[in-house]
Amino acid sequence: MKRILIGVFVSVALLVSISSCATVPTGPLGEDEMRLLKISVPENGNMRLKLTYSVEITFEANGQPEISRMVCYCGGEGPYFYRIRDVRYGSPGSFTMDFGMPETGAQRLECYADYMRGGKRQRTNSVFAYAFGIS
Repeated sequence: MKRILIGVFVSVALLVSISSCATVPTGPLGEDEMRLLKISVPENGNMRLKLTYSVEITFEANGQPEISRMVCYCGGEGPYFYRIRDVRYGSPGSFTMDFGMPETGAQRLECYADYMRGGKRQRTNSVFAYAFGIS
């Protein structure tokens, strides 16, 4: 039993180390367009339930679009909505969101951002990471 748990933790750690993969279009960005690059999960993805963690999201943008919120699915459940903070524009830019694991076990965390472009709400591409909720 102990070897199985160790194997699970090592697998999760390995997945987290290569986490936040995304299929990101490589074409040039349009006016005020935004694209997510990766999501960085703290604690090597081993997050305790009922605790809130700062999760960093890296993005690229043409201009400085107004980012309104993050929308996440955890293990296929959701959507869960998160406020963003500490937006830093640049090449690349980044921001953080306060995230809490909603379930136990290994979960695929998939997120996208809502932002304003041309006066209309737009959705970015999705990025994902693996996290392990522990009680």
